[in-house]
Amino acid sequence: MRAIKKVKRFIEDAPHSFEGLTFAKVILALESGHDFPVTDLYKLNAEEFELAIELLKDWRIDRFYIGKAKAFDTATHATNIS
Repeated sequence: MRAIKKVKRFIEDAPHSFEGLTFAKVILALESGHDFPVTDLYKLNAEEFELAIELLKDWRIDRFYIGKAKAFDTATHATNIS
């Protein structure tokens, strides 16, 4: 499964967790071009950190991938709830 899809599911399953919010903020920063404090990635456990790195790789490769738009919608929703 692609990292974008995994992160989308992670956000949907735990939108209020630190990890879910961190993934949401990463996606919003990637989509909008706004800054994101990279140090927040170091607060994730090893598995989630690797997922974040895979997300960055996928995002770079698939700039126009449809799943990105779905993940962006999920991330926006999660940050608006908080």
